[in-house]
Amino acid sequence: MKYIWVLAKKEIHSLFVSPIAYVVLTGFLLLGGWLFFNLLFRFNYLLTLYTSFQNLGGAQGLNLNDFVITPLLQNLTIILLIMVPVITMRTFAEEKKSGTYELLLTSPLTVTQIVLGKFLGCLFFIFVMILLTGIYPAILLFYGNPELGILASGYLGLFLLSVVFVSVGLLTSSLTENQIVAAVSCFVILLLLYVLSWPAETTGSASGSLLKYLSVVEHFSEMTKGLIDTKDLVYFLTLIFLSLFLTYRSVEASRWK
Repeated sequence: MKYIWVLAKKEIHSLFVSPIAYVVLTGFLLLGGWLFFNLLFRFNYLLTLYTSFQNLGGAQGLNLNDFVITPLLQNLTIILLIMVPVITMRTFAEEKKSGTYELLLTSPLTVTQIVLGKFLGCLFFIFVMILLTGIYPAILLFYGNPELGILASGYLGLFLLSVVFVSVGLLTSSLTENQIVAAVSCFVILLLLYVLSWPAETTGSASGSLLKYLSVVEHFSEMTKGLIDTKDLVYFLTLIFLSLFLTYRSVEASRWK
């Protein structure tokens, strides 16, 4: 376990000494802040509109969870879909390009320690990104009354989704020495998982249900409604372990070459 943390710390350090980390953090927070305040202003506009027309029923139907938090979390997933490949593309690909990959493979570290160390390093960075967005719900809690259960469930879903993105990013980076190829491959896979359920309504019931189950959006959407179902947790954990296992096999294959 000690070697895993050492490698994770090295990964975190290499992220924060490069400009990529600060560009990604700044871009993520700027986009998140812009979306949050636009959603908040829209909510306030509708509330004022209903109140001015004395439409109390319409005003009571407005709530922060449906009109601010849920759309914000859904938009943040799209930003993460773009940002995560940029963060993970360098994990293995840069090592291969710089020639340090062979040194890493011939070190006393096991393949499991290498994969988990890099995984935890990237995951820590993504966790910091998500943690910094906590200022948005904090503002809502200070001035309004959003439902804490739905808020917690939505953020849990966002975190699990980001873990899936990181594990897929590690896999694509382990397969190539070109960082651009790794980033684009990761983005394509994540986008496919994101849009997989779109044709579900036009296909048969069996295939439509399968497409919905395989899509990350469907499981995440359930959690933004405050529903934490076992099938959603199993889905996320399965994708994470499958991606990490394939990354393990990829790194192990390189060690034996």
